[in-house]
Amino acid sequence: MTYKNNIIFLLSLIAAMALIYTGSIILDSEHLGARNSSYVWMDSKDSSRFSEITITGGEETRELIKRSGQWYVSSEGKEFPAKQLRVEDFINTFTVRSQYPVMTTSASSHERLGVTEERSYRVTFYAENSPLLDLLFGGMDITVREIFIRKYGQNEVRAGDSNIYSYLMGPLSNWYNLRLIPESEDGKIDVSSVQRLSVYTRDSSQVFSRKNKLWVISGIEVANPDQSGIDSYIRTVLNTEGSGFDESISFDEPSLDHNRLVLEFGNGTVRTIRLDDGDESGQRLAHVTGSNFIYKIPSWAALRLFRNAPDFER
Repeated sequence: MTYKNNIIFLLSLIAAMALIYTGSIILDSEHLGARNSSYVWMDSKDSSRFSEITITGGEETRELIKRSGQWYVSSEGKEFPAKQLRVEDFINTFTVRSQYPVMTTSASSHERLGVTEERSYRVTFYAENSPLLDLLFGGMDITVREIFIRKYGQNEVRAGDSNIYSYLMGPLSNWYNLRLIPESEDGKIDVSSVQRLSVYTRDSSQVFSRKNKLWVISGIEVANPDQSGIDSYIRTVLNTEGSGFDESISFDEPSLDHNRLVLEFGNGTVRTIRLDDGDESGQRLAHVTGSNFIYKIPSWAALRLFRNAPDFER
């Protein structure tokens, strides 16, 4: 019995040690996986150095260029204002630590995961014409929740949130800042900064002025002005967006002088929005002082720029 007991004890000891050893391997693997998942592609301090971003997919290349602290979309040799917040959010995707688990370090898997130069989207961030970050974006996993990403010139492939694709695909116009007052995009221009709004058409004029923190209206008869309603109207003017840019006319075209909205701010800045009478569909063209662009304004958006007296009655 003693012999059998010793055998049983020895086997139990071996089994226990095996479990402890296996557990330690599992724990180490989990720790390694967690460590490899938390990753940042570039130090956030370097993002301020970016001067250009190129997005290449198939035969198309999109360029975002930074000039005087502002981002522009380069298209067919011309530059259009870009959505600053969209560009910043895109950059933050790669300068904020997040979960990017390593999927493979084998070059043989690149074709299968779609991270070859021929099959992927390529995004390159430049500073003074030198690439600081160069990434290839391939296919998605079976859940369609993750996209495979590889640094150009390296074998390691990581997986990241597939929402990144929303920046890579879609029309180029998604990058355009089509607000007539571009600075209003990030909320820097508030209604409280507007001291006067003058609206001129072929037939009438309306002037909204602040007096003792309240709005007064001239040009139309409003017995009891709705203060919050006027604030909402001016906010609409500040945030009006076009549907695209028009290159058929010059910004000094006389037809753009038929209708005007003049915004006067507390800091002395004056912005004038000039609009034509519109086409048969109601779409109008507009130009804003300080800009070299002509905006296309959808009919429904143009109608919101011009109001009648009853709209401001409490």
